[in-house]
Formats: sequence, C-alpha cells, structure tokens
Amino acid sequence: MRISLIVATAPDGAIGKDNKLLWHLPADMKYFRETTSGHCVITGRKNYESIPEKFRPLPNRTNIVLTRNKNCNFPGAISVSSLQEAIKVCQQHNETEAFIIGGAEIYRQAIDAGIVDRIYLTLVDGTFDADAYFQFDTSNWIEKSSLRFDKDDKNPFSMTFFVYEKA
Repeated sequence: MRISLIVATAPDGAIGKDNKLLWHLPADMKYFRETTSGHCVITGRKNYESIPEKFRPLPNRTNIVLTRNKNCNFPGAISVSSLQEAIKVCQQHNETEAFIIGGAEIYRQAIDAGIVDRIYLTLVDGTFDADAYFQFDTSNWIEKSSLRFDKDDKNPFSMTFFVYEKA
C-alpha cells in the first residue's frame, strides 16, 4: 500500500489560519476530490472538524480521524488514536493508496515517521497570513510531474500541481 500526503501550500509553506484554509480554489478542490476519491483519507480531529458539516464525512472515501480523545465519535468516520492504527485500518480495507489530508501536526508526524511514499503538493501563488505550515525537504524527493493552472474568474490565485515520490 502506498502512503500519500496531499496538501496545498503557499511558497512559504503556509496552509491555514485559525483552523481554516487560506483560499477558495475550486480547481484545487476538484483535484483533491478526484485524487482521493475511492480511497482512505487520514485526518486529524481539528482538520476534520474544519470541513463544513455538510461535506462530512468526505463522500466516496473511508474517513479516518486521528484523535487523542477516546470518547470522540464522528458519524460515518472511523476514530483512531495513532497514525499506525490508521494505517492498519487502511490495510484492513485493502487500500492501494491511503491519503494523509492534514492538518499540520498529522503531516509532520507522517513526514517525521518516514512513512510517506508520495506527496501531492499544490503550490498556490501568493502570500498569506497563516498560523499553520507544511515544510518538507525536496532533496529527498523526486518531482514526477507538475501542471500549471493560471488564475481565472473562479480561482483568484494561480497554482501548480506537483507530484513528488520518495528518492
């Protein structure tokens, strides 16, 4: 099973502020939906709760929520207490590619543990006020593809979709 991480960042690694996204980019949302659809998604509790209620759990995906609180219940999602437990759930679902979808702390845990095989990174052109960041050392990764998307009337920022694989 491949362990992938999917994230959208500004050039400085900014990903969020006050548990919210920094931008509204329908093209990136479509990319996220198409890439993760049919797979297990692993998310932290705060990130999961930041998803608008009408979209929770994320449809056509097995939603796995990491939380330290054993009493938390997320209807339609599976609660686990560790990243290792989340990966076991993915394996039990015969997953071929599991996606870590945030937030910053879960990204950090996964990168630090060395379990991520692929990173889907949307690089959003802009500078944003943020309190959550994603950083990774590209020297340990091989860029497999990139696709530029210029801003338009629905997407106020240009972006590039990158796929990296572990070197």
